[in-house]
Amino acid sequence: MSGTIRSVSERFDFTGDELAPAYRAAVDAIEAGDLVVLPTDTVYGIAADAFKADAVQRLLDAKGRGRDMPPPVLISVVESLDALATDVPDDGRKLCQEFWPGPLTVICHAQSSLMWDLGETQGTVALRVPDHENTRELLSRTGPLAVSSANKSGQPAALDVYDAEEQLGEAVAVYLDGGQVTGGEPSTIVDLTGDTPRVVRLGALTLEQLRAVVPEVAAQDDEAKPADEAKPADEAEPADETKPADETKPADETKPADETKPTEEPVEASKSETDDEKPTDPDVRPAD
Repeated sequence: MSGTIRSVSERFDFTGDELAPAYRAAVDAIEAGDLVVLPTDTVYGIAADAFKADAVQRLLDAKGRGRDMPPPVLISVVESLDALATDVPDDGRKLCQEFWPGPLTVICHAQSSLMWDLGETQGTVALRVPDHENTRELLSRTGPLAVSSANKSGQPAALDVYDAEEQLGEAVAVYLDGGQVTGGEPSTIVDLTGDTPRVVRLGALTLEQLRAVVPEVAAQDDEAKPADEAKPADEAEPADETKPADETKPADETKPADETKPTEEPVEASKSETDDEKPTDPDVRPAD
């Protein structure tokens, strides 16, 4: 039966040249509404089809978190930004062009025509393009994925597949083993829904790096908070969790970060999609 928790999880090597079985198993699981754990450039993430509400709920249940902490969405290319987000300011585009693929998550107004349910997003969505070649290839095959850090809520984010498997167990259908992640630090989250880009959570990218591209980037409350003090949004480029942009407070793809390991990442999402307004971007698929 599609979308049910499987009695046995499968693990696949996600490195080297023999990737065909891993891609096939992951795509099949996503299409069935099941969960997949995958590596990114920051931490391991737990992924679900962004356009299947029951799959997203299964992701939240596996982590032990509520709909008030919606997961961010990973995409394969920067060109997919406008298929999922609207009213993206020029300064925000500059940041995406400079740091994607990479550890930057941006909170944008979601396209109102999209049919998905990521949780209580207040009409926003957190987006990122991970700097992991094999994961981007998987995203090009599945379309946008809701991805949160691969850990139980409140626990450190997994830096290898075995840690993720120990925490999430058989709630996940397919584990993709990409070895130890080299990043280990959550993505930096920037809110693009206001007049000026504003840091919601500092992570792998510093405020100085952001301002080197867009000098007007504002730190939250005039003073950016470190990752372990930011209110989670949720990341797959992951850390631990962020509330919707208009409710974020210092404390973020969406999930709070641990002092020694990242936890997860923030997000915000969307509304409904009409049949004649389905997105045409190859990275975006209408709801089943």
